[in-house]
Amino acid sequence: MAAAKVGLGKVVSVTYTIRDQADDNLLEVVEIPVDYLHGGRAGLYRQIETALAGKQVGERVEVVLMPEDVFGPRDPGLTFTDAIENVPPEFRQLGAQAEFTNESGETVTMTVTHIDAGTITLDGNHPLAGKNLVFAVTVAAIRDATPQEMMTGEAAQVQGMH
Repeated sequence: MAAAKVGLGKVVSVTYTIRDQADDNLLEVVEIPVDYLHGGRAGLYRQIETALAGKQVGERVEVVLMPEDVFGPRDPGLTFTDAIENVPPEFRQLGAQAEFTNESGETVTMTVTHIDAGTITLDGNHPLAGKNLVFAVTVAAIRDATPQEMMTGEAAQVQGMH
């Protein structure tokens, strides 16, 4: 029997790392396999799925995604500096996150990125916005999708996992 290959109608389990291409910083490591339906409606980034097509368990691909493919460019308009006393005390630390609702009713998460004598800077950009990201993805398992998964267009989530 031939080894299973990544392709349409397959649920693929992958592990991956994400690095910043500019400084080779490791940004994220996912060692517990994540499932997706290849070619489904809620899969991986298209460029990663394309690179994985035809691969077998144990094979690895590396794909560089530009900001416009992932989290978009950095938007300086989403960065605000204010007097520190205008920010509640629980948010007066680097890395603190607060949610705000903008004029459009969308929820925006702001992260404290800078504090100095009297001012604080909050950034609403995604932390990875504006970066070229290197995704190194390894195929951990491949199985046939169930009829239910084919109908919904996404891999069924295992109970207890998100």
